[in-house]
Formats: sequence, C-alpha cells, structure tokens
Amino acid sequence: MPDSYPALLEDVKSRIRAAQIKAALSVNRELIELYWDIGKLISARPKKEGWGKSVVERLSADLRSAFSQIAGFSPRNLWRMRSFYVAWTENIRNLPQAVADLDGENLPLPVAEIPWGHNILRRICVKNIQAPGWCSRVQIHQ
Repeated sequence: MPDSYPALLEDVKSRIRAAQIKAALSVNRELIELYWDIGKLISARPKKEGWGKSVVERLSADLRSAFSQIAGFSPRNLWRMRSFYVAWTENIRNLPQAVADLDGENLPLPVAEIPWGHNILRRICVKNIQAPGWCSRVQIHQ
C-alpha cells in the first residue's frame, strides 16, 4: 500500500460518518414534521367533529396494523403528537410576547432538529415544572 493510503482511508471513513449523520438528521426532521402534521389533524377533529379518545384509539390500531413494522403509533404517542402540535401553536399564541420566528401556525425549524423523545421530554418537563428533579426520572414509552 502507498504511504498515503491510511490518510485516504481516514478521509473516506470521515465522509461516510458525516453522510450518516446528515441522513439521520434528515430522517429525524421528516419524522418530526410527520408527527406535527398528525398532531394537527388530531387537534382539529375534536373541535370540528366532536370525537375523542375512542377515535384516536381506533386510529392507533389501524395505523399499527397498516404499518406493523413501524413503532410510534400507540394511542399515547398519537396524543403526544397532538400535545406537541398544540404546544407550538395554541400555546404560543397565548404568550404575552411571541418570539419573532414563532408564528403559532408552522413548526419552528429548530424544533424539527430535536429528536422526538427529547421533544416529548421537554413538553412533559414544562408541564411539570413545579416538581424539581421530576424530569430526571421521566421515562418515555411509545
């Protein structure tokens, strides 16, 4: 092997790792946007059509049947998607002074970069802020 081979190998490995990270971030962004959209759909229905828990449970069962190889469509997680959407829309509109890039309608871009479990943990911790140390004991189950 030429003397330059180890440097070539390290360069190629570094590029592969960088591409893997970019791909993972892209997949995460798409997943968060999907969860946002599902949350938006679930959020709108009870107001318009008067349905609730039983419809979400049925939706969960049907999604898990249709996409049995994909985790994340439990009733609990569907409700979390709704909560996630509401937290960044309705709750943002209720703030006395909204942050400039939060319009209360669209998913804030930085939020799409955060993994789903971290978004849920953030939401749970904000809701339970009066209980110091509580967030360090939270376990996320989908």
